[in-house]
Amino acid sequence: MILDNLNNFKIILASRSPRRQQLLRDLGLKFDVVIREYIETYPEGLNGEEIARYVAHEKAVSFRNDISDNEIVIAADTIVWCNNRVLGKPVDLEDAIHILKEISGNIHEVITGVTIFSLSKELTFSDLTKVTFEALSEEEICYYVDEFKPYDKAGAYGIQEWIGLIACSHINGSYFNVVGLPVQKLYKELQKFILG
Repeated sequence: MILDNLNNFKIILASRSPRRQQLLRDLGLKFDVVIREYIETYPEGLNGEEIARYVAHEKAVSFRNDISDNEIVIAADTIVWCNNRVLGKPVDLEDAIHILKEISGNIHEVITGVTIFSLSKELTFSDLTKVTFEALSEEEICYYVDEFKPYDKAGAYGIQEWIGLIACSHINGSYFNVVGLPVQKLYKELQKFILG
């Protein structure tokens, strides 16, 4: 079975996101979390999917000199792309409110880039989900930011939280991608990676 094959490898998840960690656990994978400080910069001129793939790849290859033959690194980067620009993690309360006002009553794309990396090969892919948010009042936005403090989340929100329940009216694509990891696609790509 695929999980037996995967568990023959030592899997390293290069992410401090508790949501990603939980999704990998739910997938049945055994893994270690190893955090590297990485400044999420990228060359100018990249579009949404290119940005997410670039950052995920750079996170993964930073492990090149520190892994052995039977280790696999999984690194990911999730961005929110709205009005042709990245809405990243908010730096403070004011920024979080500003970001949420921008996606209120709008359609945005949640894009996760993922790189699977070993010493012998690497594979990078991305997944895109279109999310429709109904219009939010300033009171609702301020309540959410005060109560849930979404400063570690791209786009200043978690779909699984209160704001997702009241604002998200339509999703086109993977729900789990919006949570932070396209696990269905990752499972298929891991199969290719270890068997291909």
